[in-house]
Amino acid sequence: METNTKNQKTLTGVVVSTKMKDTITVAVNRYVKDSKYKKYVKKTKKYLAHDAGNTKKEGERVTIQPCRPMSKNKHFIVI
Repeated sequence: METNTKNQKTLTGVVVSTKMKDTITVAVNRYVKDSKYKKYVKKTKKYLAHDAGNTKKEGERVTIQPCRPMSKNKHFIVI
């Protein structure tokens, strides 16, 4: 079976936690223009991603991609 990956959006972020088994927390930053003040503001969102064998360390820059839900909050895998 082939997986369709051309419509899946990848995100790039920094690993902030590796305390769980086979799971890392990735903080993804983006810039959004404020509607009132017209200034760009940095927004950060954390995602849980599957990392088999805990190969990544805190502070590393990683790329994550959506996949099927692996748990209640984990729907990304590390590329």
